[in-house]
Parts: sequence; structure tokens; C-alpha cells
Amino acid sequence: MGPTRAQFIQYAPAALAVASVTAGPWSALAAAAAGAGAWAVNASAPALRSLIACGITASGCGIAAHQVLTTGMNPLLALGLAVPAGAAALAHHRNTAGGLPALPATAAAGQSSQAQLITAWWKEFISGPTQTEGRKLIQPGAELAHLALEAGEDHASFSGVITVPQGQQVRVKAADIAAVYQIPVSQVEMGDPKHYAPNALPITVHLKKPVAAPQIAAGAPTTPEELWAAHVAVPEGAMPGTTLTLTRYDGPLDWEGIATRARRAIGTVNIQDLAGNLDLETIQIALAPTDKPSQMGVRVMREHALMHGTMLSSVVDELSMDSRGYVRLGTYIDARAALVPLAQPGSGARHLYLVGGSRSGKSGVLEQVLLSAHRSRIAVILSSPQAGTIAGAGLAAYCGDGLDEAMGALRLAYAMMLDREARYRSPAFPFTDPLLLIGIDEAHMLLSTSSQYHAEAKAIVEQMTRRSLKRGIGVVLATQTPLAEDLGNSSIIRSQLLIGGGAVFLRCAKGQGSLVGVNAVEGAEGIDLSKIPPQWPGQYAKVADRDMSGLDTTAVANPEDGTFGLGYLLTPGSQAVQFRSLYLDVPPASLAGSQPPVAVEDCQAWQHREAITRTPVVDQRGKNLIGSLGDLLTKAQQGSPVPHQRAQTEPAGPTGPADGQELIKPRILELLREESIPMTAETIARKLGTSAKHVKPRLSELKRRDEVTNENGLWRAA
Repeated sequence: MGPTRAQFIQYAPAALAVASVTAGPWSALAAAAAGAGAWAVNASAPALRSLIACGITASGCGIAAHQVLTTGMNPLLALGLAVPAGAAALAHHRNTAGGLPALPATAAAGQSSQAQLITAWWKEFISGPTQTEGRKLIQPGAELAHLALEAGEDHASFSGVITVPQGQQVRVKAADIAAVYQIPVSQVEMGDPKHYAPNALPITVHLKKPVAAPQIAAGAPTTPEELWAAHVAVPEGAMPGTTLTLTRYDGPLDWEGIATRARRAIGTVNIQDLAGNLDLETIQIALAPTDKPSQMGVRVMREHALMHGTMLSSVVDELSMDSRGYVRLGTYIDARAALVPLAQPGSGARHLYLVGGSRSGKSGVLEQVLLSAHRSRIAVILSSPQAGTIAGAGLAAYCGDGLDEAMGALRLAYAMMLDREARYRSPAFPFTDPLLLIGIDEAHMLLSTSSQYHAEAKAIVEQMTRRSLKRGIGVVLATQTPLAEDLGNSSIIRSQLLIGGGAVFLRCAKGQGSLVGVNAVEGAEGIDLSKIPPQWPGQYAKVADRDMSGLDTTAVANPEDGTFGLGYLLTPGSQAVQFRSLYLDVPPASLAGSQPPVAVEDCQAWQHREAITRTPVVDQRGKNLIGSLGDLLTKAQQGSPVPHQRAQTEPAGPTGPADGQELIKPRILELLREESIPMTAETIARKLGTSAKHVKPRLSELKRRDEVTNENGLWRAA
């Protein structure tokens, strides 16, 4: 096996000196051959210059020594000439070796792909020539010589010598190299300049270092069972007195198990406390009650099991009611079907409480419920204060779309309950009339104390949640937060909804989703709905990968693009379980078939529905609710009263003459047309110098004449 390229370059001058002593003048040919050989093996420019200089010195000294010996002069003179030749050879060896191991012999045949990539990055950012016009190099001419690679399964590094022309000094720093190869500075090792020539400095760069095993303190818990015993099962833990038995283990962040308390019920578990005990986020933990009250299923996830969702079109047959009155709403964390009751055999209908903020999937869940009701032949009266937001509104027998119309739908629902109470004094099941579902979307727009319909809507919903189930009428109430303010500060409404059916809790805005304190719900203790993230981990990378070809108007959101529909499902007598509603891969209304909406029975309330929707069912103080269908029909037939206002809570304002009230209408129209911006009734009253109680009835009258429009409480000229 012949000498390597590095060995040839380093020891050529010494060979020339010996050859010159024996060959005399012919050694010039040997020097020329050495130079040509160095050029042929692609030596670097500094190494080639050093070789030529040292070769000339060694050859000259060798020729002079040869002449001394051939002329018979003193041999000591020839021996003295060997000193400068040896010094030149040693200087060359130091310039080219630098204390680094030589390159392997295979390097002469060409660099590997990894070495080519390392060299290309070095030239592009450090030494040049760069391929990018205008790029500022770190140190032009600072070549990386003697490149050597070392790679394994868990590590990769390269070493070499930074060389610059004679008379210059290496200025490349460890931070520069780290920035080029995108690694920490601590992974770059550079030789001490004091121990090497100014124009040559060795380096070692660790592109990938083996992961150091974590140092675990003696006795510290490491397995899930040990962590559970140390933090969860202790008296101050989330599940004191329990033991964990693993049923599946795929790593510290991906396991399942059963928590057991010996001969004692576990009861409700504060999910936030449990997440704190295990040092995890609440979304990484899911609980699943078992048949035994002394056991609870526990799951810890690295990638969420519900990330990919369940397609609506794949479970169409499960959307209709089964024999127990349940319909499928989504999928639980353990892949079981998530079911909610819309009816109960021999008992009547069921309520559903739906909570979720913007972009949480609340509207999608409501559309699923409307589709299930349609396929189960349940009639629907829909109250939607925010106009045009429910895509499945066409499946309802009656839809109040808009604030005033939504209040009218509530009045009609209340009248239907009174009608059925009059006809079914002693309920017999099954009903000859269809089950009736009252859907109330964005209920806070009607129930909150700031709504003009607060008193009337609160009174109606309280009575319906209490009395309607046995008459075959269920209430599906959707609002944006679980706070009492969204339900008009009525504890009756929420308690009756939870007792009479299920509850769906989706993501809420920060500070508005905590189910603790006054907002606590039995079975969902400790859940903070604002902790549900809007996106799955890693979505930021997709957002950063931008396509600038313009807005794609045909694109739809995939289940992996967000956590819409992810939340907790609570059914009576159970623990809230994490679930995700069905992904609407097709519009729900498209699965309704050709059947028309289920019709409400032909009764007195339905026959007089137009008059009833315009008739307030409470007195002017908002306290006394009409208690019989006869009284309501009598009031409705007395005329066309204006829509009811809430009780007077505003301070009394200036009042004008009685006939002056009619003069407010043209002033309202003139103001709205001049301002050209939507305004609340209070703003209009302030600008006109009157009270809001005088403005609101006039606005309602103008709206019926299509002279003004109202959207979310904001009025503008038509």
C-alpha cells in the first residue's frame, strides 16, 4: 500500500535532500517531479508553495554537499549543509501536518456526498467563491483543508485545517462556523492559535452529538406507576388512595391504564389537578369511566387520538335515534361512539346544553343535531338571533332568523307547550304528535341582561326547561360561554338543562371557560375550556409554509387543521369525557334526503303562530307570564301589539308630548341615513336627546315596514 497524499506532500522535501546528495545536479529533475506530483494530487495552494520553497532549499543544500564530497574537500562541510536542508523539511512538515490525523487514502479518488456538501457550505459562506451575488464572506481565502468525516448512528462530525495564505492570520471564529452549519457554538472545537502557525488552525465540528442519558436522582420516580404513586395517589393528589395498572405503554407520553381505589368509589376527578400532578397539559390527558365506580380509565397521549376526526358521511346510519333515543354526536377518546339522548322511551324528550366560543365547532354540532332530528322525524322550531348562521335552518318547521324573529320563535315554542299541556292533561306515551325540538342558537343574545328581550326570554326558557320534557318538547340551547351571565343569571336554566339531558363543552375564549366556583358543573369539575388549544401541535409550521398564488376559494379545512369540535361530553350521572364531534365532510342538509321538514301538529297554537310570534307573553314589567293558551290567544287576537321591551331599567329621560312619539320615526330615519353607520338603540336615543324606551318600539315598527334593518343589535337604514 503506497503513501497517502498527505504523507507524500509532507516528506517529499526530505527525500529531495537525500536524493540531491547522491544524484547531484540531476536532483533538479527530482524536484520538478515532486512539484508535478503535488499538483497532480490536488494539494492546496499553501501546501504547494511550502513544498516548492522547502524543495528548492533542500535541493540546493544537497547539490552543494555533493560538490564538496566529489572534490575531496572536508566532509564536515557537507554535513553542515544538511542543517538548513533539515530545517526547511521540518518547517514544511509543521505547516502541513498541524498535529491532525491524515486523510484516508480513498480521499484521493474524490470526496463523498457528505464531504462535498460540507465543503460547498464552507465555500458559500466562509471562504468563497460564493454562488450568491453580493454575499459578504466571513474570511475570503480561508480554505478548509484535510477534511475528514466521522459518522455513526447517533453522531456525525468532521475535522480539518483552516488555511490562509502566508502572512495572513485565521480570523474565522467558532460562532461563525456554528451559524453556517446551524448548530450550537458548544459543538465547534478549534485549536489554540498559540500552538499552531498563524495561517493554519485545526477544527473539529460535531454536526450531531449523541444524546446524553438523563441523570436521574436516586429514588426519583420514573415509570408511570411510580409517578402516579408519588404525585397522584397521595392525600393531596387528584386521585388519593388509587393505584395505576398499565394496559399499554409506548413511552412516557403515550400510555393507557386503569386507576383503582380499593372498595371505594373514585368519584369526580379534577382534570386540571391531575394534569398538574403528572406535569402535562389538560389536552394530553383523557379519563374514561368504567362499569365499576372504583375504577377509572386513564390515557396520556403524545399525538391526540382524535386529531384525524370521524367523517359525517361514514356514520350516516348512526345519526337517527336508536331504540333508547340516542343519536351519534361524535367519537370518544377511546374510539367509542359518543352518543347523546334526544328522547327517552316512556318519558318524553331530552334537553341538550351546548357551550362553545367562536371557531370551536358549535354551529357544526347544532347542524348535526338538526340533521339527526330530521332523520328521526322530530319537528324543529329554531330560534337564531344571529341571522343567517345556521346552514341547516331549512330542516326546521319554523325558523326565527334574526333577533326579533328569534324572540317570536320562543313565543311560539312556549305556546306549543301550553297547547300540549291543555290537550295532554295525563300524558300517555307514545305521543300521537311528533316529538318537538326547540333549538336556541346564540342564546345569550336573548337571555343576557343587556338584551331588550331579557325578562321575557328568561321567563320562557325557565318554564320550558322545567315543564316541556313530559310534553315531548326538548330544548337544545347553545351559548358561547358557561358563565351565568349568558343564561340571564338564571341557575334554573342550567340546572334543568343538565338534569334533563346531556351537555357539550367546546373551546371558549380565555377567562370564560372555567367550570369552577359558581360555574362548576357536577361531573366536569376542574375543566377549563379555554385551555383547549385552537390548533394541534405543529400547525405553526404549516402556517409558515406559505403559497403566494392567491386565495384558494375552493379549499376546506381538514380535521388536522384545527381542534374544532374537540371538547367534553357530559351525560347525566357520569364524568365528562373528552370527545370530538363529527367532521362535516359534506353539508349535513345534503344528507336529509328528499323528505320535507317534519311538520308540527295542526293545533291552535300552530294555526295562530303569526299572531303569537308578535305577542309578548309577559306583562310590561316582565314578571307575570301568561299561564294558559286561552289567555295567550285572547291577547294575540286583540290586535297587533308591538314586540315586547324589557322592563324599564334605564333612567328616565326627557319626555315630550304624547303625539310627539310618532315624530320620532322620521328623526330616526333621518339620523340613520345621515350617519351611514350602524348604531345601537341607546346611541340613537342619545343623539336624539330622548330615552331608549321611546326609540326601541319605533325601531321595531320601522323594521316591520322594511325601512331599517337590525343585525346583532345594530340598526341601519334599509
